Amino acid sequence: MLALILTLLMLPHTAEIEAWRQRRVASLTSDTGWLTVAGLFWLKDGPNRFGSDPGNEIVLPASAPAHAGVFAFHNGKVSLTMDGRTHELAADEQVKLGPLTMFVIERGGRHAIRLRDRNSSYRRDFTGLHYFPIRESYRVTAKWVAEPRKILITNVLGMTEPMDSPGYALFQIDGHEYKLYPVLEEPDAKELFYIFRDQTSARETYGAGRFLYSEMPKDGHVVLDFNQAYNPPCAFTPYATCPLPPKENRLAVRIEAGELKYGDH
Repeated sequence: MLALILTLLMLPHTAEIEAWRQRRVASLTSDTGWLTVAGLFWLKDGPNRFGSDPGNEIVLPASAPAHAGVFAFHNGKVSLTMDGRTHELAADEQVKLGPLTMFVIERGGRHAIRLRDRNSSYRRDFTGLHYFPIRESYRVTAKWVAEPRKILITNVLGMTEPMDSPGYALFQIDGHEYKLYPVLEEPDAKELFYIFRDQTSARETYGAGRFLYSEMPKDGHVVLDFNQAYNPPCAFTPYATCPLPPKENRLAVRIEAGELKYGDH
């Protein structure tokens, strides 16, 4: 009877995690998910021609015209010439060519064209996600310590930038105490973003580490549900520019919860 009661008590949490997993797969496999990211082309000053012809600076899949247009880059601004017309690209403007979408990103003062392809092989050959068993013990209520500071975050390209961290979460696993420092992705962020590495990294889980979000602190505490720890985009496409865990978030403990390494099953 006790086992049945405990099982029933855990059902809401299990259902919550299962629903989160379904949303995770839906996002990853959508037309704008990371599995469609099929190219990253750093812009050189001047004209950057794009199309499927190998002579272009930006070589697109065969579905594109041989010579589709030109991105001109100068003084941090990008203009597009296509179909005989030229205009400066807005910050969030997307250039569409059938199943292909291109847009500008900026990393560490450098500008690039990111390519999405709805027919990407990464999307077509997706093998699904796998996880540690759901364990409510890995849903921990951590003490929140407000300590605003800048944390240096380096990405996979070797670019480093300071990010705002409003404090740290102090929590226990198996009687030992650990800290995690989240960052704010935007000044007005409504949730905390944790980039961490633990002793399962490069073994059962992705080598560079994993991501986790939490709600903002409330009454001096923050809830960390490691069942929702997940792989960064770089686990699925080589054209992402993922941030790496800062030294503060390299944990000397096995977090046996959340998403496992992709492609090992």
